Amino acid sequence: MEYVYAALLLHKLQKEVNEANVSSVVKASGANVNDAQVKALVAALADVDIDEAIKSAPVAIAPAAPVAAAGESKKEEKHVDTSKSEEAAMEGLSSLFG
Repeated sequence: MEYVYAALLLHKLQKEVNEANVSSVVKASGANVNDAQVKALVAALADVDIDEAIKSAPVAIAPAAPVAAAGESKKEEKHVDTSKSEEAAMEGLSSLFG
């Protein structure tokens, strides 16, 4: 996961997403670098437009909790099942590497 975060950070900073840069970011985070995973990620992202992938990825947004005004009793909050939206988000992420 740290490799994907490194690639997203590099992209956000408008730096080239290459093996050396991804390795540097992962090393700077304090994690151990696996060169095979870095190579696989960079190869998988070679033909991916990251901006388009981010725009088309489904985003799971949790509804805001209602804010009770001073002196009002709390209303019972409804439970929202986000498991399906989380699964959809993960499918969107997996398309980056497919």
